[in-house]
Amino acid sequence: MAGELKTDAYPDLEQDLTFYPLGVDTPGILTRDQIDQYNRDGYLAPFKIFSTNEMTGVRAYFDDLLERGMQAGWSNYDLTNWHKYCRGVWDLVTNQRILDIVNDLLGDTLILRHSHFFAKLPGDGKKVSWHQDASYWPLSKSRVVSAWLAIDDVDEDNGAMHVIPGSHKRAQLAFADSWPPEENVLDQVVEDALSYGDPVPLILKAGEISLHSDWILHGSETNTSSRRRCGLAMRFLSGDVQAYLGWNQHSIVCRGAEATGHWADHPRPEDDSIPALDAITK
Repeated sequence: MAGELKTDAYPDLEQDLTFYPLGVDTPGILTRDQIDQYNRDGYLAPFKIFSTNEMTGVRAYFDDLLERGMQAGWSNYDLTNWHKYCRGVWDLVTNQRILDIVNDLLGDTLILRHSHFFAKLPGDGKKVSWHQDASYWPLSKSRVVSAWLAIDDVDEDNGAMHVIPGSHKRAQLAFADSWPPEENVLDQVVEDALSYGDPVPLILKAGEISLHSDWILHGSETNTSSRRRCGLAMRFLSGDVQAYLGWNQHSIVCRGAEATGHWADHPRPEDDSIPALDAITK
């Protein structure tokens, strides 16, 4: 079984471990009902971003990137913060259609702190145990929206993400270190997750995104199908958040201005180079 329960991953840092309702006064894309739903349930889905024809190009790009990355020694779960090295990833995480939607939740200053391709291959046996993103991140406060772009069609057979609506309002929940028999992609688990509500699968077509709070309980089971399940997770935050322990080094100021200089603002890469295996990707 997993280890002892914890309630703070960074007890020595000054963090505000609460959920902040989000939303601007005059949204441009989302309706007021959608913003209220996000704050009530902790997620919204789906939103169509790319057409079928556009996704043919995006998928071909990712197929090539994954193949070259694995040939260089990366695993299919390790493609983290490649927006710093790959022009095509930078273009995805700064896509204006995605930013327009996230803008309505976080406001005019949008910072991408982190990106992560998840490629759950058929039959690989890995799952993502129940967890909260915010418990991993040494941030000053919780004003983060995750946008998850489906590169492939996603359903329950190939390991769709499940969320527990409303669980985000409880903010930090007790968690334990994962243990090897779980075959967990991550290293934390909230063992009593189902006591907080009934899971809802986020079924997406390729080219659609879902949005979720950094506090919502979520996870995904193994891919039992013959199809890959790939997505790009993009973590956006507002300009009033700060990061500790160097977690501000991989960011892009996507919109607005960040006058303090706290957040890095990586420019668009010149090409699609595969980063070295020792690249810092937290």
